[in-house]
Amino acid sequence: MISFKNLKITLLLLISSTLLISCGGKFPGADARKYDPDPKKRVAKNLEEGRGFRLTDKIGKSSGGVFEFASSNELWRASLDTIDFMPLASVNYSGGIIITDWYSTDQNSNESIKISIRFLTNEIRSDALDIKVFNKKCLTQSNCVTSEKEGNINNELKTKILKTAAIYKTEKKKKNSKPYKIN
Repeated sequence: MISFKNLKITLLLLISSTLLISCGGKFPGADARKYDPDPKKRVAKNLEEGRGFRLTDKIGKSSGGVFEFASSNELWRASLDTIDFMPLASVNYSGGIIITDWYSTDQNSNESIKISIRFLTNEIRSDALDIKVFNKKCLTQSNCVTSEKEGNINNELKTKILKTAAIYKTEKKKKNSKPYKIN
């Protein structure tokens, strides 16, 4: 006869081993070889990079919510700054898209362009943006041909936006970092 106590222990071991096996046997965490073993240095590095918080910074401040605005997204700001000379037709931060209106350098020109920027991720990397440039050529007011413009302008826009976003991110890190004093 199995006692009730032995049954509980057996079930507990069975459940815990099942949970460990279902997790793949790996425990969450980082590779310790990549980080300094001194905890004070790790804390200092995290705080200087703006990845930590200090309780002393939080005490005595109002407990309002933290709101993320479009201006806090470096890619979004860089995109708007890059095409700021063009009129905007549609801008949707939550949908992740910017569409300009048709733009021409002079009023008498029969050629104009339109730019569409889709945000695929908030990370600053080359595949984060899908940029399309459309070209419209008109022979008369009602006789226009619209086509997608391929080539260098897409890459130039993407490069300019990514470089500007990287600058904004660096500035934000510098602004948010505070030196850590070891007492």
